[in-house]
Amino acid sequence: MGASQSYTLRGQVTRLDATTRITLSVLALASGVYTYLGVRELLDGDETTVFLGAIVYSSAVSVAIYAFWSYLMRFMPHVRSGRKMLYLAMLIGSAMIIAMSSWLNAAALAGSAALEQHLAVTTEEYQQKLNEAHENALAAQSLLPDIQLASQRFAGLSEQEARSGVLTGTSGSGTVVQLLRQMSSQLSGLQGEIEGSREQVKTLFEQGGQHLAAMRKLVSSQGPIAERSNAYGEEAVALSGLLTSLEQTSVAPAVRRAAEDLGRSFIAPIADAGDAELRERQSRVVGTIETAVKAQSQALASAADEILARPKVEPLRFTPLSAPEAVIRYARDFLPSWAGAISIDLLPAVLIFVLCIVQDVIRREEGEEFEVGDMSAGEMMRALRIQKRLQAAERGEEGDLNSHDHHESEDIAGPPREGDDIVQRNRPAGATPFPKTAAR
Repeated sequence: MGASQSYTLRGQVTRLDATTRITLSVLALASGVYTYLGVRELLDGDETTVFLGAIVYSSAVSVAIYAFWSYLMRFMPHVRSGRKMLYLAMLIGSAMIIAMSSWLNAAALAGSAALEQHLAVTTEEYQQKLNEAHENALAAQSLLPDIQLASQRFAGLSEQEARSGVLTGTSGSGTVVQLLRQMSSQLSGLQGEIEGSREQVKTLFEQGGQHLAAMRKLVSSQGPIAERSNAYGEEAVALSGLLTSLEQTSVAPAVRRAAEDLGRSFIAPIADAGDAELRERQSRVVGTIETAVKAQSQALASAADEILARPKVEPLRFTPLSAPEAVIRYARDFLPSWAGAISIDLLPAVLIFVLCIVQDVIRREEGEEFEVGDMSAGEMMRALRIQKRLQAAERGEEGDLNSHDHHESEDIAGPPREGDDIVQRNRPAGATPFPKTAAR
Protein backbone atom coordinates (compact mmCIF):
# COMPACT_ATOMS: atom_id res chain seq x y z
CA MET A 1 0.00 0.00 0.00
CA GLY A 2 2.87 2.35 0.83
CA ALA A 3 4.75 1.59 -2.38
CA SER A 4 1.65 2.29 -4.41
CA GLN A 5 1.11 5.62 -2.68
CA SER A 6 4.73 6.69 -3.10
CA TYR A 7 4.64 5.64 -6.76
CA THR A 8 1.52 7.79 -7.24
CA LEU A 9 3.08 10.77 -5.49
CA ARG A 10 6.23 10.52 -7.58
CA GLY A 11 4.16 10.43 -10.71
CA GLN A 12 2.17 13.49 -9.70
CA VAL A 13 5.33 15.42 -8.87
CA THR A 14 6.71 14.58 -12.29
CA ARG A 15 3.50 15.65 -14.02
CA LEU A 16 3.44 18.97 -12.13
CA ASP A 17 7.00 19.86 -13.07
CA ALA A 18 5.92 21.81 -16.17
CA THR A 19 3.12 23.50 -14.24
CA THR A 20 5.62 24.55 -11.58
CA ARG A 21 7.93 26.07 -14.15
CA ILE A 22 5.10 27.97 -15.81
CA THR A 23 3.84 29.19 -12.43
CA LEU A 24 7.25 30.50 -11.45
CA SER A 25 7.62 32.21 -14.81
CA VAL A 26 4.23 33.90 -14.62
CA LEU A 27 4.76 35.07 -11.04
CA ALA A 28 8.24 36.40 -11.83
CA LEU A 29 6.89 38.18 -14.92
CA ALA A 30 3.97 39.69 -12.99
CA SER A 31 6.29 40.92 -10.27
CA GLY A 32 8.59 42.41 -12.90
CA VAL A 33 5.73 44.25 -14.60
CA TYR A 34 4.46 45.78 -11.35
CA THR A 35 8.02 46.60 -10.33
CA TYR A 36 8.42 48.43 -13.63
CA LEU A 37 5.27 50.48 -12.99
CA GLY A 38 6.41 51.29 -9.47
CA VAL A 39 10.03 52.16 -10.21
CA ARG A 40 9.04 54.62 -12.94
CA GLU A 41 7.70 56.91 -10.21
CA LEU A 42 11.12 57.04 -8.57
CA LEU A 43 13.34 57.65 -11.60
CA ASP A 44 14.00 61.14 -12.89
CA GLY A 45 15.16 62.23 -16.34
CA ASP A 46 13.91 62.11 -19.89
CA GLU A 47 11.50 59.44 -21.08
CA THR A 48 14.19 57.24 -22.63
CA THR A 49 16.30 57.20 -19.48
CA VAL A 50 13.32 56.42 -17.28
CA PHE A 51 12.10 53.68 -19.62
CA LEU A 52 15.47 51.95 -19.92
CA GLY A 53 16.20 52.21 -16.22
CA ALA A 54 12.81 50.78 -15.27
CA ILE A 55 13.12 47.95 -17.83
CA VAL A 56 16.58 46.94 -16.63
CA TYR A 57 15.59 47.00 -12.96
CA SER A 58 12.33 45.09 -13.46
CA SER A 59 14.09 42.50 -15.66
CA ALA A 60 16.72 41.95 -12.99
CA VAL A 61 13.98 41.51 -10.40
CA SER A 62 12.13 38.94 -12.53
CA VAL A 63 15.28 36.91 -13.19
CA ALA A 64 16.32 37.04 -9.55
CA ILE A 65 12.92 35.88 -8.32
CA TYR A 66 12.73 33.03 -10.85
CA ALA A 67 16.29 31.84 -10.15
CA PHE A 68 15.95 32.08 -6.37
CA TRP A 69 12.76 30.07 -6.13
CA SER A 70 13.95 27.58 -8.76
CA TYR A 71 17.08 26.83 -6.75
CA LEU A 72 15.11 26.29 -3.57
CA MET A 73 12.44 24.23 -5.33
CA ARG A 74 15.07 21.91 -6.79
CA PHE A 75 17.18 21.44 -3.69
CA MET A 76 15.09 21.90 -0.55
CA PRO A 77 12.68 18.92 -0.96
CA HIS A 78 15.64 16.54 -1.37
CA VAL A 79 17.85 17.88 1.43
CA ARG A 80 17.52 16.18 4.79
CA SER A 81 20.25 17.22 7.20
CA GLY A 82 20.91 20.81 6.07
CA ARG A 83 17.35 21.99 5.54
CA LYS A 84 17.54 24.51 8.37
CA MET A 85 20.22 26.41 6.53
CA LEU A 86 18.07 26.40 3.41
CA TYR A 87 15.18 27.79 5.46
CA LEU A 88 17.50 30.55 6.64
CA ALA A 89 18.51 31.25 3.04
CA MET A 90 14.85 31.35 2.04
CA LEU A 91 14.10 33.83 4.85
CA ILE A 92 16.96 36.12 3.84
CA GLY A 93 16.03 35.90 0.17
CA SER A 94 12.38 36.64 0.91
CA ALA A 95 13.35 39.76 2.84
CA MET A 96 15.52 40.89 -0.06
CA ILE A 97 12.69 40.28 -2.53
CA ILE A 98 10.32 42.37 -0.42
CA ALA A 99 12.93 45.12 -0.23
CA MET A 100 13.62 45.26 -3.95
CA SER A 101 10.22 44.39 -5.40
CA SER A 102 7.20 44.05 -3.11
CA TRP A 103 6.97 47.68 -2.04
CA LEU A 104 7.19 48.75 -5.67
CA ASN A 105 4.44 46.27 -6.51
CA ALA A 106 2.32 47.83 -3.78
CA ALA A 107 3.06 51.26 -5.22
CA ALA A 108 1.85 50.10 -8.63
CA LEU A 109 -1.29 48.56 -7.12
CA ALA A 110 -2.27 51.37 -4.74
CA GLY A 111 -0.05 54.33 -5.64
CA SER A 112 -2.83 56.57 -6.95
CA ALA A 113 -5.10 55.74 -4.03
CA ALA A 114 -2.28 56.45 -1.58
CA LEU A 115 -1.64 59.85 -3.16
CA GLU A 116 -5.33 60.66 -2.93
CA GLN A 117 -5.20 59.62 0.71
CA HIS A 118 -2.27 61.98 1.24
CA LEU A 119 -4.17 64.84 -0.37
CA ALA A 120 -7.27 64.08 1.71
CA VAL A 121 -5.29 63.99 4.96
CA THR A 122 -3.52 67.24 4.07
CA THR A 123 -6.88 68.85 3.31
CA GLU A 124 -8.13 67.97 6.77
CA GLU A 125 -4.98 69.46 8.28
CA TYR A 126 -5.53 72.68 6.36
CA GLN A 127 -9.14 72.71 7.53
CA GLN A 128 -7.98 72.43 11.13
CA LYS A 129 -5.41 75.20 10.65
CA LEU A 130 -8.02 77.47 9.07
CA ASN A 131 -10.41 76.91 11.99
CA GLU A 132 -7.68 77.63 14.53
CA ALA A 133 -6.62 80.81 12.75
CA HIS A 134 -10.25 81.90 12.52
CA GLU A 135 -10.79 81.30 16.23
CA ASN A 136 -7.67 83.25 17.13
CA ALA A 137 -8.73 86.12 14.90
CA LEU A 138 -12.19 86.22 16.48
CA ALA A 139 -10.94 85.75 20.02
CA ALA A 140 -10.66 89.50 20.48
CA GLN A 141 -14.37 89.74 19.74
CA SER A 142 -14.97 88.28 23.18
CA LEU A 143 -13.62 91.53 24.64
CA LEU A 144 -16.22 93.56 22.83
CA PRO A 145 -19.00 93.26 25.49
CA ASP A 146 -16.68 94.43 28.27
CA ILE A 147 -15.47 97.37 26.19
CA GLN A 148 -19.02 98.32 25.22
CA LEU A 149 -20.15 98.12 28.84
CA ALA A 150 -17.28 100.29 30.07
CA SER A 151 -17.84 102.83 27.30
CA GLN A 152 -21.55 103.01 28.02
CA ARG A 153 -20.89 103.36 31.76
CA PHE A 154 -18.54 106.33 31.25
CA ALA A 155 -20.97 107.90 28.75
CA GLY A 156 -23.92 107.45 31.13
CA LEU A 157 -22.02 108.99 34.03
CA SER A 158 -21.05 111.96 31.92
CA GLU A 159 -24.68 112.55 30.92
CA GLN A 160 -25.86 112.20 34.50
CA GLU A 161 -23.14 114.52 35.74
CA ALA A 162 -24.06 117.11 33.12
CA ARG A 163 -27.79 116.99 33.92
CA SER A 164 -27.92 116.52 37.67
CA GLY A 165 -24.37 116.59 39.05
CA VAL A 166 -24.62 113.04 40.31
CA LEU A 167 -20.89 112.88 41.05
CA THR A 168 -19.92 116.34 42.18
CA GLY A 169 -23.29 117.61 43.31
CA THR A 170 -23.26 120.38 40.73
CA SER A 171 -24.73 120.01 37.27
CA GLY A 172 -23.14 121.38 34.12
CA SER A 173 -20.33 120.51 31.76
CA GLY A 174 -17.22 120.72 33.83
CA THR A 175 -13.95 118.88 34.32
CA VAL A 176 -15.54 115.61 35.37
CA VAL A 177 -17.96 115.54 32.44
CA GLN A 178 -15.18 116.17 29.96
CA LEU A 179 -13.02 113.45 31.50
CA LEU A 180 -15.83 110.90 31.42
CA ARG A 181 -16.64 111.72 27.80
CA GLN A 182 -12.97 111.37 26.91
CA MET A 183 -12.76 107.88 28.44
CA SER A 184 -15.98 106.84 26.73
CA SER A 185 -14.65 108.13 23.40
CA GLN A 186 -11.43 106.13 23.72
CA LEU A 187 -13.27 102.95 24.53
CA SER A 188 -15.72 103.56 21.68
CA GLY A 189 -12.79 103.90 19.28
CA LEU A 190 -11.38 100.57 20.47
CA GLN A 191 -14.83 99.06 20.07
CA GLY A 192 -15.05 100.31 16.49
CA GLU A 193 -11.63 98.84 15.68
CA ILE A 194 -12.69 95.41 16.95
CA GLU A 195 -15.97 95.52 15.06
CA GLY A 196 -14.17 96.59 11.88
CA SER A 197 -11.83 93.61 12.04
CA ARG A 198 -14.82 91.25 12.15
CA GLU A 199 -15.66 91.89 8.49
CA GLN A 200 -12.08 91.39 7.41
CA VAL A 201 -11.86 88.10 9.31
CA LYS A 202 -15.13 86.96 7.77
CA THR A 203 -13.90 87.73 4.26
CA LEU A 204 -10.62 85.88 4.76
CA PHE A 205 -12.39 82.89 6.26
CA GLU A 206 -14.76 82.67 3.30
CA GLN A 207 -11.81 82.78 0.89
CA GLY A 208 -10.16 79.99 2.84
CA GLY A 209 -13.33 77.93 2.56
CA GLN A 210 -13.29 78.41 -1.20
CA HIS A 211 -9.71 77.15 -1.40
CA LEU A 212 -10.61 74.14 0.72
CA ALA A 213 -13.58 73.38 -1.51
CA ALA A 214 -11.33 73.46 -4.56
CA MET A 215 -8.83 71.16 -2.81
CA ARG A 216 -11.54 68.64 -1.92
CA LYS A 217 -12.79 68.71 -5.48
CA LEU A 218 -9.30 67.90 -6.74
CA VAL A 219 -9.06 64.97 -4.32
CA SER A 220 -12.35 63.39 -5.36
CA SER A 221 -12.29 64.18 -9.09
CA GLN A 222 -11.12 61.83 -11.85
CA GLY A 223 -8.00 62.15 -13.96
CA PRO A 224 -4.24 61.65 -13.62
CA ILE A 225 -3.18 62.03 -10.02
CA ALA A 226 0.00 63.92 -10.98
CA GLU A 227 -1.93 66.76 -12.59
CA ARG A 228 -4.37 66.94 -9.71
CA SER A 229 -1.51 66.99 -7.24
CA ASN A 230 0.08 69.96 -9.01
CA ALA A 231 -3.20 71.89 -8.98
CA TYR A 232 -3.67 70.93 -5.34
CA GLY A 233 -0.23 72.36 -4.52
CA GLU A 234 -1.21 75.72 -6.02
CA GLU A 235 -4.36 75.85 -3.89
CA ALA A 236 -2.34 74.86 -0.82
CA VAL A 237 0.15 77.69 -1.35
CA ALA A 238 -2.67 80.22 -1.67
CA LEU A 239 -4.34 78.89 1.46
CA SER A 240 -1.09 79.08 3.44
CA GLY A 241 -0.74 82.76 2.58
CA LEU A 242 -4.34 83.33 3.60
CA LEU A 243 -3.72 81.65 6.97
CA THR A 244 -0.84 84.03 7.58
CA SER A 245 -3.05 87.02 6.74
CA LEU A 246 -5.80 85.71 8.97
CA GLU A 247 -3.37 85.33 11.85
CA GLN A 248 -2.29 88.95 11.42
CA THR A 249 -5.86 90.33 11.52
CA SER A 250 -6.24 89.63 15.20
CA VAL A 251 -6.85 92.83 17.13
CA ALA A 252 -5.74 91.33 20.43
CA PRO A 253 -2.32 93.08 20.24
CA ALA A 254 -4.11 96.37 19.51
CA VAL A 255 -6.42 95.85 22.45
CA ARG A 256 -3.42 95.11 24.64
CA ARG A 257 -1.69 98.34 23.61
CA ALA A 258 -4.89 100.39 23.98
CA ALA A 259 -5.48 98.99 27.46
CA GLU A 260 -1.95 99.89 28.53
CA ASP A 261 -2.30 103.38 27.08
CA LEU A 262 -5.62 103.82 28.82
CA GLY A 263 -4.07 103.30 32.22
CA ARG A 264 -0.60 104.80 31.71
CA SER A 265 -1.55 107.88 29.74
CA PHE A 266 -4.30 108.99 32.08
CA ILE A 267 -3.76 112.61 32.95
CA ALA A 268 -5.98 113.97 35.70
CA PRO A 269 -7.31 117.40 34.72
CA ILE A 270 -7.15 120.34 37.13
CA ALA A 271 -10.40 121.29 38.81
CA ASP A 272 -11.63 124.52 37.19
CA ALA A 273 -14.58 125.39 39.41
CA GLY A 274 -14.73 128.84 40.97
CA ASP A 275 -15.87 127.43 44.30
CA ALA A 276 -13.13 125.81 46.41
CA GLU A 277 -15.50 123.19 47.76
CA LEU A 278 -16.57 122.27 44.25
CA ARG A 279 -12.95 122.02 43.15
CA GLU A 280 -12.31 119.67 46.00
CA ARG A 281 -15.25 117.49 45.02
CA GLN A 282 -14.08 117.51 41.41
CA SER A 283 -10.61 116.40 42.46
CA ARG A 284 -12.04 113.52 44.49
CA VAL A 285 -14.23 112.42 41.56
CA VAL A 286 -11.30 112.65 39.15
CA GLY A 287 -9.26 110.42 41.50
CA THR A 288 -12.12 107.94 41.60
CA ILE A 289 -12.37 107.95 37.80
CA GLU A 290 -8.61 107.44 37.52
CA THR A 291 -8.86 104.38 39.77
CA ALA A 292 -11.75 103.01 37.71
CA VAL A 293 -9.88 103.64 34.44
CA LYS A 294 -6.76 101.84 35.71
CA ALA A 295 -8.88 98.90 36.89
CA GLN A 296 -10.56 98.76 33.50
CA SER A 297 -7.16 98.96 31.81
CA GLN A 298 -5.79 96.06 33.82
CA ALA A 299 -8.87 93.94 33.10
CA LEU A 300 -8.62 94.53 29.36
CA ALA A 301 -4.87 93.92 29.38
CA SER A 302 -5.31 90.61 31.22
CA ALA A 303 -8.01 89.48 28.80
CA ALA A 304 -5.82 90.44 25.86
CA ASP A 305 -2.89 88.53 27.38
CA GLU A 306 -5.00 85.38 27.58
CA ILE A 307 -5.83 85.71 23.90
CA LEU A 308 -2.22 86.35 22.96
CA ALA A 309 -1.13 83.31 25.00
CA ARG A 310 -2.89 81.02 22.59
CA PRO A 311 -0.51 79.02 20.38
CA LYS A 312 0.00 80.66 17.05
CA VAL A 313 -1.10 78.84 13.93
CA GLU A 314 2.02 77.83 12.04
CA PRO A 315 1.57 77.94 8.27
CA LEU A 316 1.19 74.44 6.90
CA ARG A 317 3.47 73.47 4.04
CA PHE A 318 2.22 71.00 1.47
CA THR A 319 4.77 68.26 0.76
CA PRO A 320 4.18 66.35 -2.49
CA LEU A 321 4.94 62.62 -2.36
CA SER A 322 5.68 59.99 -4.97
CA ALA A 323 3.46 56.93 -5.18
CA PRO A 324 5.95 54.59 -3.41
CA GLU A 325 6.46 57.12 -0.60
CA ALA A 326 2.72 57.55 -0.17
CA VAL A 327 2.18 53.78 -0.06
CA ILE A 328 4.79 53.43 2.67
CA ARG A 329 3.49 56.38 4.72
CA TYR A 330 -0.12 55.18 4.59
CA ALA A 331 0.62 51.45 4.62
CA ARG A 332 -2.01 50.74 7.29
CA ASP A 333 -4.74 52.04 5.00
CA PHE A 334 -3.69 49.75 2.15
CA LEU A 335 -2.97 46.42 3.83
CA PRO A 336 -4.83 44.39 1.14
CA SER A 337 -2.62 45.91 -1.57
CA TRP A 338 0.49 45.17 0.44
CA ALA A 339 -0.70 41.60 1.01
CA GLY A 340 -1.27 41.09 -2.71
CA ALA A 341 2.08 42.61 -3.65
CA ILE A 342 3.96 40.41 -1.19
CA SER A 343 1.97 37.30 -2.13
CA ILE A 344 3.04 37.60 -5.77
CA ASP A 345 6.68 37.41 -4.71
CA LEU A 346 6.42 34.84 -1.90
CA LEU A 347 3.79 32.43 -3.23
CA PRO A 348 6.49 29.96 -4.46
CA ALA A 349 7.47 29.45 -0.83
CA VAL A 350 4.12 27.67 -0.31
CA LEU A 351 4.85 25.40 -3.28
CA ILE A 352 8.24 24.56 -1.79
CA PHE A 353 6.63 23.60 1.51
CA VAL A 354 4.19 21.36 -0.35
CA LEU A 355 7.01 19.63 -2.21
CA CYS A 356 8.95 19.14 1.04
CA ILE A 357 5.90 17.53 2.65
CA VAL A 358 5.31 15.24 -0.36
CA GLN A 359 8.94 14.14 -0.48
CA ASP A 360 8.91 13.37 3.24
CA VAL A 361 5.80 11.23 2.77
CA ILE A 362 7.47 9.36 -0.10
CA ARG A 363 10.54 8.66 2.03
CA ARG A 364 8.45 7.35 4.91
CA GLU A 365 6.41 5.07 2.65
CA GLU A 366 9.39 3.63 0.77
CA GLY A 367 11.76 3.31 3.71
CA GLU A 368 15.11 1.76 2.79
CA GLU A 369 13.97 0.97 -0.74
CA PHE A 370 13.89 4.64 -1.66
CA GLU A 371 16.91 4.42 -3.91
CA VAL A 372 15.45 1.62 -6.06
CA GLY A 373 11.88 2.76 -6.04
CA ASP A 374 12.10 4.45 -9.42
CA MET A 375 14.54 2.04 -11.25
CA SER A 376 13.66 1.00 -14.78
CA ALA A 377 13.65 -2.64 -16.02
CA GLY A 378 16.96 -2.14 -17.86
CA GLU A 379 18.58 -0.73 -14.72
CA MET A 380 17.25 -3.70 -12.75
CA MET A 381 18.72 -6.25 -15.23
CA ARG A 382 22.04 -4.43 -15.24
CA ALA A 383 22.12 -4.53 -11.46
CA LEU A 384 21.43 -8.28 -11.51
CA ARG A 385 24.26 -8.93 -13.94
CA ILE A 386 26.65 -6.94 -11.78
CA GLN A 387 25.54 -8.94 -8.77
CA LYS A 388 26.21 -12.21 -10.59
CA ARG A 389 29.68 -11.10 -11.59
CA LEU A 390 30.46 -10.22 -8.00
CA GLN A 391 29.20 -13.59 -6.79
CA ALA A 392 31.18 -15.44 -9.47
CA ALA A 393 34.30 -13.49 -8.63
CA GLU A 394 33.97 -14.52 -5.05
CA ARG A 395 33.74 -18.22 -6.09
CA GLY A 396 36.61 -17.88 -8.55
CA GLU A 397 34.42 -18.66 -11.56
CA GLU A 398 35.07 -15.57 -13.60
CA GLY A 399 35.51 -17.51 -16.81
CA ASP A 400 32.21 -19.36 -16.46
CA LEU A 401 30.49 -16.05 -15.71
CA ASN A 402 31.84 -14.51 -18.93
CA SER A 403 30.59 -17.49 -20.87
CA HIS A 404 27.28 -17.19 -19.15
CA ASP A 405 27.05 -13.51 -20.14
CA HIS A 406 27.90 -14.45 -23.73
CA HIS A 407 25.01 -16.88 -23.90
CA GLU A 408 22.67 -14.88 -21.76
CA SER A 409 19.91 -14.94 -24.29
CA GLU A 410 19.97 -18.74 -24.45
CA ASP A 411 20.06 -19.00 -20.67
CA ILE A 412 16.92 -16.99 -20.37
CA ALA A 413 15.09 -19.56 -22.39
CA GLY A 414 16.80 -22.50 -20.63
CA PRO A 415 15.74 -24.26 -17.46
CA PRO A 416 16.24 -22.39 -14.19
CA ARG A 417 19.18 -23.21 -12.01
CA GLU A 418 19.69 -22.97 -8.31
CA GLY A 419 21.13 -19.67 -7.15
CA ASP A 420 19.50 -17.61 -9.88
CA ASP A 421 17.88 -14.38 -8.64
CA ILE A 422 15.21 -14.41 -11.28
CA VAL A 423 12.09 -15.87 -9.80
CA GLN A 424 10.42 -17.06 -12.97
CA ARG A 425 11.55 -17.49 -16.57
CA ASN A 426 9.61 -17.94 -19.72
CA ARG A 427 10.29 -21.36 -21.29
CA PRO A 428 8.42 -21.45 -24.53
CA ALA A 429 10.52 -24.48 -25.76
CA GLY A 430 10.03 -26.54 -22.65
CA ALA A 431 7.16 -28.60 -21.47
CA THR A 432 4.45 -26.85 -19.60
CA PRO A 433 3.31 -28.30 -16.27
CA PHE A 434 -0.25 -27.49 -17.08
CA PRO A 435 -2.33 -29.49 -19.58
CA LYS A 436 -3.42 -27.74 -22.69
CA THR A 437 -6.98 -26.81 -22.96
CA ALA A 438 -9.10 -27.52 -25.90
CA ALA A 439 -8.97 -24.96 -28.68
CA ARG A 440 -11.90 -22.66 -28.78
